[in-house]
Amino acid sequence: MATETDTKNPTTTESAVVDGSALAGRALAAAGVSHMFGVVGIPVTAVATRAVAAGVRFIAFHNEQSAGYAASAYGYLTGRPGVLLTVSGPGCVHGLAGLSNAWINTWPMVMISGSCDQADFGKGDFQELDQIAAVKPFVKVALKATSISEIPRIVQTALVTAVAGRPGGCYIDLPTDVLHQTISESEASSLLSEAANPIPPQIPDPEITEVEKAVSLLRHAQRPLIVFGKGAAYARAEGAVTKLVETTGIPFLPTPMGKGLLPDTHELAATAARSLAIGKCDVALVVGARLNWLLHFGEAPRWSKDVKFILVDVSKGEIELRKPQVGLVGDAKRVLDLINREIKDDPFCIGRTHPWVESIRKKAMDNAAKMDVQLAKEVVPFNFFTPMKIIRDAISAQGSPAPILVSEGANTMDVGRAVLVQREPRTRLDAGTWGTMGVGLGYCIAAATADPDRLVVAVEGDSGFGFSAMEVETLVRYQLPVVVIVFNNGGVYGGDRRTPEEITGPHKGDPAPTSFVPGAAYHTLMEAFGGKGYCVSTTDKLKSALSESFSARKPAVINVIIDPYAGAESGRMQHKN
Repeated sequence: MATETDTKNPTTTESAVVDGSALAGRALAAAGVSHMFGVVGIPVTAVATRAVAAGVRFIAFHNEQSAGYAASAYGYLTGRPGVLLTVSGPGCVHGLAGLSNAWINTWPMVMISGSCDQADFGKGDFQELDQIAAVKPFVKVALKATSISEIPRIVQTALVTAVAGRPGGCYIDLPTDVLHQTISESEASSLLSEAANPIPPQIPDPEITEVEKAVSLLRHAQRPLIVFGKGAAYARAEGAVTKLVETTGIPFLPTPMGKGLLPDTHELAATAARSLAIGKCDVALVVGARLNWLLHFGEAPRWSKDVKFILVDVSKGEIELRKPQVGLVGDAKRVLDLINREIKDDPFCIGRTHPWVESIRKKAMDNAAKMDVQLAKEVVPFNFFTPMKIIRDAISAQGSPAPILVSEGANTMDVGRAVLVQREPRTRLDAGTWGTMGVGLGYCIAAATADPDRLVVAVEGDSGFGFSAMEVETLVRYQLPVVVIVFNNGGVYGGDRRTPEEITGPHKGDPAPTSFVPGAAYHTLMEAFGGKGYCVSTTDKLKSALSESFSARKPAVINVIIDPYAGAESGRMQHKN
């Protein structure tokens, strides 16, 4: 945490004045904010420049949507609120994409937007919008500074609230007139000192009797399962969950972004036997994962109608909604520590030869063998599996620290989830709870900023890439170690898949709604800004491009040409389309 004196400019004199923009920048720095993402313009350009002068690194984007996605992912990766800065009106609206993404994924984030002059609100001022009303569905708190003196307190309140309890988004509104107000240096220093170091509220532990009930259910289960999600990853619970799995011998199933808390290659991993694991388990300990669509709502027929759930969640409301057999409200790591402590007093282990463990291991090995048959085929023109195996091997060869994988797309993300291997926590970012397309480049920039010692590898469908492709210039501008691999199959799901009967009507000569320009040269977009571009359609060229770009650790785009008829419409969710 920076001290108040760290925020002072050494050339400042007592006669100097501090405007709202400078005070906002200094308040962010004093609160420990090290990075901010955004798009500058009226009225917030000076907020960004003053924040930079105070020691905050500002990452400037082309679009607030991508910058917002970056801020949300930064909050997840670091455990500190990601901060997004936008202009007023449409800039705030564009930023809602990232703010709502933080809300649905429960990641800490603060969006700061300029707004119109307070005296002119309601008259049709430049970019006028009731931004407090616009953001309210997606935030824990929305705060507006009505005078310059309120800025430090509001900044601290938003940052603390974002991480308190269930993490989420918060909003700060800075009107133009407030940013132009001035106070003396002594007043500014006093306000910053008064707002400094608030104590965040602590999350209480669950009742020990409830922990005992949970352990008793696990101890007496015939087919127990541990499920953990990105909430457990956010809580840094990898040590505690590893201890629980290896002490008890209970198989585990990560959600997509929970992958890596334990290595996918662990002998108790049930990912390759997912249907069996959730369909037959009689007790499921679910840690930091909601029983939403990703886990089939915890309902039959995908789950047994008799399964008993133990839910660990930081939100009491989530527990009340799902009505589990046992609900443990608290921080995932802390609750798992309590469970481990309870087991330590009377340990149990179901053993590697237990019929339940053996059935999962056998099913996982059978499914892995089937996948190996697919991956052993060298298919050219490329399907999704041949290049994905090459990418998997190249990423694995990087060792530790493992690259951070960013994955989006329909078929690309689905196949990648099955093929690519996660061995370390918080090294997979994907479309998340909402299945959001367009997060890719923003997530890449967040990952490279939050953990600069790791290579970042994006594996993207061409449709997903298109949402934020212009941000490759941002990669080059900041020289971030990001390699973007685009699976180019000519459109959404793979271009024109209509039957002859569907090609009719007065506009039948138009391209299909799912089609892009065939053979698009996405790699040249990166080259236009001075990065490295590759276009590959054979295994040797792909291996060479991966080897060269991974070694260079410089911005690159690898344009992988895929058979337009490979894959399936909507990936694995055809029933929804």
